[in-house]
Amino acid sequence: MSKLSTSIGILMILLGVISYVVTGAASVTALIPAFFGIVFAGLGVLGTRKESMRKHAMHAALLLAILGLGGSFGGLISVIGVLGGGTLERPAAAYAQAVMALICIFFIVMGIRSFIEARKQR
Repeated sequence: MSKLSTSIGILMILLGVISYVVTGAASVTALIPAFFGIVFAGLGVLGTRKESMRKHAMHAALLLAILGLGGSFGGLISVIGVLGGGTLERPAAAYAQAVMALICIFFIVMGIRSFIEARKQR
C-alpha cells in the first residue's frame, strides 16, 4: 500500500499541474489535486521507510482519500450529468474533479482490500 500511495501521489501531482496549465494558470484551486498528491506521496514514502509507521501512514492516506473523494465528488456527478445531456459551467474543473474522485475511489477500494487481507493473515 505504501508504494501505491506514492504512485497515487505522483498521479495527483500530475493531475494538478496539468489542470493548472490547461486552465491558463487562472486559479490556484486547479492545484488542489497536486496538494493532495504531495501528502499522498509523503505518506507513501513514510510508510516505506519506517516500518513502525506504515500502518499509521496508510490509515492517514485512506482518510485523505476519503476527504479527497468528498471534496471532488461533485465534479464526478457533474461529468455524469453531461452524459445525460447537461452542460458544464467550468468543464476543466469538473473533469479534473471527476478524475480526482475516481483516483480516490480506486485508492479507497485498494486500501480496504489491503486491510482485509492483513486482517486475514493474523
